[in-house]
Amino acid sequence: MSTWFANDIVGGGRLPLFTFCVGLIVGFMGIRISVRLIRAKVRWWFGNVTPGGLHLHHMVFGVVLCLGSAIGLIANFDKATQTTAAVLAGVFGLGAALILDEFALILYLRDVYWQEEGRASVDAVFVAIAMSGLLLLGLRPLDLVDFAGFRDSPERAAQIGFGVISLGTAAIVLLKGKIWTGLIGLFFFPLLLIGAIRLSRPGAPWARWRYEQDSRRMLRALRRERRLRRPLIRAKIAVQDLMAGRPDLLPNLREDAEKELDRTVVPAPAPPRRPRSMARRLTISRNRRRSGTINRLPGLRATRAYPAAERPVGQEYEPVEPPRQ
Repeated sequence: MSTWFANDIVGGGRLPLFTFCVGLIVGFMGIRISVRLIRAKVRWWFGNVTPGGLHLHHMVFGVVLCLGSAIGLIANFDKATQTTAAVLAGVFGLGAALILDEFALILYLRDVYWQEEGRASVDAVFVAIAMSGLLLLGLRPLDLVDFAGFRDSPERAAQIGFGVISLGTAAIVLLKGKIWTGLIGLFFFPLLLIGAIRLSRPGAPWARWRYEQDSRRMLRALRRERRLRRPLIRAKIAVQDLMAGRPDLLPNLREDAEKELDRTVVPAPAPPRRPRSMARRLTISRNRRRSGTINRLPGLRATRAYPAAERPVGQEYEPVEPPRQ
C-alpha cells in the first residue's frame, strides 16, 4: 500500500487530488455527524451558528474555504511545491463538501435539508467523490485522447473525432436518464455504448420523444424499471439514511414509501399530438349526410322551401319544382 502511494500518488503528481478527495470525504462525514447531533439536540454539542438571530448555513463557510484555497492555488501556481498544493487542495475539498452538502438548497432555493428533496445533496456528494476517485485511480475522461501530447500528435483528427463521438454518446445516455452510466462512461467508452444501445428509462426525455405510450419499448422499459431500478433505489436510500440521516417524513408519507417508488416508475408524457391528416378531416358530417356534403368543403345543403316572406335572411336560393309540361 505504501509503495503504491509513493509511486502512483506522490510520484505521479496526484497528491493534491488525493488530499482533495480526502478533504471531500472527511468534510462531508464531519458535517453530517455535526448536523445529526444538532438535530438530536445533544447538550454537549454546539448548535447552529446564529449571530444576531441570523442562521448561517455551513454552505457559507464552504464558499469562504473554496475561495481562499482557490486564490492560494492560483497565486502560487508556478512556484508552489506539491506539498503546498496538496494542503490547499485539501482545504478546497473541505469547502466543496460543505457546499455540496447543501446542494439541494441551491437547487430548490429553499431550506429542504431534512426533507425528501434534500437527498439531492447526498447524490451530488456521491457524484463528486466518484469522479475524483476515478481520476485518482489514473482514469481520464475520453481516455483515448492524449491531452498532454495533443499538439504534437499526428493523430489529432482521429482524437478529435473520438472526443466528439464520446461526448455525443454521453449526451444520448444522459437523455435516456442514465446519469451514472453517462458520467462513468466518459472514463470507459464501452459503458457509453451499452447505455446508448439499451432502453431508455420510462420517465426520461428520450422516452418522451421516441416511445409511444403503449408501445412495446415503453412497456419493456417500465418492467425493467420496476424489476431492476427499484431494488437499486431502495439500497441507495438505505445507504443515504445510514450516512446522512433520514429526512423528516410525515406518518402518511412513511406508509406510502413503497407507493412513492411505484409513482416514480411511470412512462414519460406523450409528445404533443400532431395534426390529423386530410384524409381524416374530409369526413362526411352527420348533419350533411342527406345532401352528401363533405365536412369542411364548400357545398349547398338541401333546405325546405320557404315562402318569400318566411325565407331566412342570408338564404339566397331555394329549391323550385320544375314546371309541368
